[in-house]
Amino acid sequence: MTGWVEKLDAVAHSRGSLVCVGLDPDPERMAVSGVAEFNRAIIDATSDLVCAYKPQLAFYEALGIGGLRALEQTVSHIRDVAPDAVLVGDCKRGDIGSTAAAYARAMFDVWDFDTVTLHPYLGIESVEPFTERADRGAIIVCRTSNPGAAELQDLRLTGGDGEGTLYEHTARLASEWNTRGNVGIVVGATYPGEMAKLRDQHPDMPFLIPGVGAQGGDVEAATRAGVNAKGRGVMISSSRGIIYASEEAATFDAAARQATLTLRDQINEALK
Repeated sequence: MTGWVEKLDAVAHSRGSLVCVGLDPDPERMAVSGVAEFNRAIIDATSDLVCAYKPQLAFYEALGIGGLRALEQTVSHIRDVAPDAVLVGDCKRGDIGSTAAAYARAMFDVWDFDTVTLHPYLGIESVEPFTERADRGAIIVCRTSNPGAAELQDLRLTGGDGEGTLYEHTARLASEWNTRGNVGIVVGATYPGEMAKLRDQHPDMPFLIPGVGAQGGDVEAATRAGVNAKGRGVMISSSRGIIYASEEAATFDAAARQATLTLRDQINEALK
């Protein structure tokens, strides 16, 4: 059975792309009013240029039942036109075992995501329901791209079994939990030095890399710091920089395609 990590490696190789498009629909910025229509246009314009799509569930939940229906239609369309792309549910769940098991059923059996983002604060019992299926998996929030990340993630451990920073310890735990080869970590593009350190410590673990585009992460630095020995093993995610490259109804899909193409080419140039 092929898991999401193998699926990522295959599509990154076949497409020559490490780009993940974040689908974060904001009615105040969308060029058309319908969320499903907007997403379909973005997907159709970019499906041959990407390795993954990443809907952020908060944007759909904020729109109520209509937003959830649009998410269902979005997932279905991705499966139809880009079945080889990894589908990441950016839900950042994290709860006790029984609740985590219910979340896992929702994310995999209802929404059909290949893998999801998780907060690991409750430990292994909050993660294991997502990793016990070899065909699915989890991406653990580790070193994020936001300015406030250092408040917790840079804390230094001074005793017990841990050493270094909290984000390094989180990555070590993720590696320990990776018994089925289906666990990755989130590492922000705005911290390429920390990313390079984590890649040295975890040469085979896949990275989800947000923070390029609107958040200002350096594409070249993040690419070189994040990729594995084969020049793959990452999903470099851009949301606003792609889906809102134009906010005009006549041009937004073409602009999204061009922004995706530009990002793909910047990444590939950095790999040379």
